[in-house]
Amino acid sequence: MSQLLIHLSKLSSRNNNACIHNKCVRLFSSTGPYLTLGTRVQEVLPSGCKTGDVLLFDSAKEQLVTLHDKTIPKELKDEEMIGASNGWSFFYDRHDRTVRMSDIFNPFASKSNPTVIPLPRLSDLPCEQIEQVCNVAMSSPSPLGEEDCVVAIKFSGCQLSLCRPGRDLEWTNTSAPFNSCENSNVMYSKRYKRFYLAVHGGIHFFSYHLNENTEHHELVYRDHPELDQSEWKILSMCSRREYLVESSSGDERYLVKWYAHGSYSSVLNGIGYKTKRFMVFSEEETAEGKYMCYTEDIGEMCIFIASNEAFCIPASSCPGLKPSTIYFMGHGFGSYDLTTGDTHHYKAPDDGVITTPCWLPPVSI
Repeated sequence: MSQLLIHLSKLSSRNNNACIHNKCVRLFSSTGPYLTLGTRVQEVLPSGCKTGDVLLFDSAKEQLVTLHDKTIPKELKDEEMIGASNGWSFFYDRHDRTVRMSDIFNPFASKSNPTVIPLPRLSDLPCEQIEQVCNVAMSSPSPLGEEDCVVAIKFSGCQLSLCRPGRDLEWTNTSAPFNSCENSNVMYSKRYKRFYLAVHGGIHFFSYHLNENTEHHELVYRDHPELDQSEWKILSMCSRREYLVESSSGDERYLVKWYAHGSYSSVLNGIGYKTKRFMVFSEEETAEGKYMCYTEDIGEMCIFIASNEAFCIPASSCPGLKPSTIYFMGHGFGSYDLTTGDTHHYKAPDDGVITTPCWLPPVSI
């Protein structure tokens, strides 16, 4: 697992500066949505395990959260994090192609013995497929529970791999019909009990279920933002990604379009991207069929997008969250108010590099 020596000092926005303070997690009844930042190793034990601090960012309070004296299992020491879903983090060893899932970033998980669940080794990818993961999604938060939980890994390309933790000995591999799914992210719909991939451009999407045929769904749009021609021209030159997001109840589903403008960065010695804007389309059912309708108001919902399976929760579920807001990490780090179009920027860590940052939904005991 990547080690991160990090301190977060200040947050900046257009109107004010806010400080992030270290905060030790003790006994809570619930947590807010957290962004995974990494681990800070303190000691290597004779068993091969490590102990150290797990570092998280609390989006509601804009604070660094430190889980002290956490055991880092030896199975994860050389593995990279490739995604997160339903509070579980997924790790991959490129040498032997093993995949594991763990609750190590869960504040309420065991400090001395975090759960690590091995998954089947990934099979070789097609020769034209690059070994880069877009994201991971799960059908249930209980991988070894009574529910028939399925894990889906979406690679950068057409391949989607699925398996049932603790049940399957190998992955079931399937391919998206078109190359336009190359950078698509996978999500699971509790309402329809299928995995979904949005095609680049948001014209249509595909749905999958283990051992069932792929289904094609066409998207029909109603309403678009009222922008002048110059604004549309700027957006046409931006990088764009689409994310399907569903509320925890399954009653609301959104298509999020994330626009980012790229320019040369001497620091990166390459192209750096900055978030330009988000567009959200809400799925609405009418007597004439389903439509994706542009909206700048998603009520009290908040959407969380990074390297995780995107999710949304009510702002009222966690004090400090702002309704109708997208919290993001990728092309910048901050929150975007859909009603005003304003972006609140957080300052990136001064030291180290965040690898595969993922939002974790609130957990409670």
